[in-house]
Amino acid sequence: MTKDLKIKAGVVGWPISHSLSPRLHGYWLDKYDIPGEYLPYAVKPEALGEFLKSLAKKQITGLNLTVPHKEIVLPFLDEIDEVAQRIGAVNVITVQKDGRLFGRNTDGIGFLTNLKTSAPTWSSSRSSSRSFSRSSSRSSCGAAAVIIGAGGAARAAIVSLLDDGISEIRLINRTRARAEDLAEIYNDPRITVCDWQDRSKYISGAALLVNTTSLGMKGQPPLDIDLSELPLAAVVYDIVYNPLETPLLKQAKLRGNFHVDGLGMLLYQAAPAFQDWFGRTPEVDQGLRHYILEALR
Repeated sequence: MTKDLKIKAGVVGWPISHSLSPRLHGYWLDKYDIPGEYLPYAVKPEALGEFLKSLAKKQITGLNLTVPHKEIVLPFLDEIDEVAQRIGAVNVITVQKDGRLFGRNTDGIGFLTNLKTSAPTWSSSRSSSRSFSRSSSRSSCGAAAVIIGAGGAARAAIVSLLDDGISEIRLINRTRARAEDLAEIYNDPRITVCDWQDRSKYISGAALLVNTTSLGMKGQPPLDIDLSELPLAAVVYDIVYNPLETPLLKQAKLRGNFHVDGLGMLLYQAAPAFQDWFGRTPEVDQGLRHYILEALR
């Protein structure tokens, strides 16, 4: 990459003012002295197709996508990687040299990298302390994960954990039908749909509890769940990062569970895209965390 070549990238959403991506990528551009720019683009859903057609003309190398574009973008892409197809959403677009648009999803990478970096002892193949379903042979070895939610973040978590070798996923959502639809999409015997009203019971014997909903986010009610049945060796993971310590994580901290906040997922999902566009593998370090936290405060 020559010094005078300015690479353009950005994030598209509607609205877009809330996005931390320009600050995040801007930090890396400054840190590595890369002659590029990363800008926010406010694009209405009905205008997304026309905007994507203009990328090559505008010399935009790549885009991140945020709400509400991650799913509606699929028909406009020329190629979609296998992971993004399974998740059913794209959060990264790279404009190929011939102008074709390639879509991928790095949310699962961000989810799993954050988990393994923040909880180094975590392993999808480790034995859970006690199986909830004693009659289920698939629960007799390996780790069991409980996932709260059935939206896009839940899809990314499910795909990444299944690919990592998790032995059991207990999927819980306020609307059971949505969880059942999600389980049917993946059609994997390791996924079991559980009732919302019994959520505090289904965490028994789990090695990982993940909240993928907005419950606990600033301005939202907390996730109402009793952790008394959760093994103390289990990891509690909340993808919410504003506030950084949600009521769920506070509860986990008080009882001695290892807990993982959601900021790392945001940071780690951005790294592969930065590598694709700007040709440099960026480091997710404490300086970056502090820089993003300043914006959240």
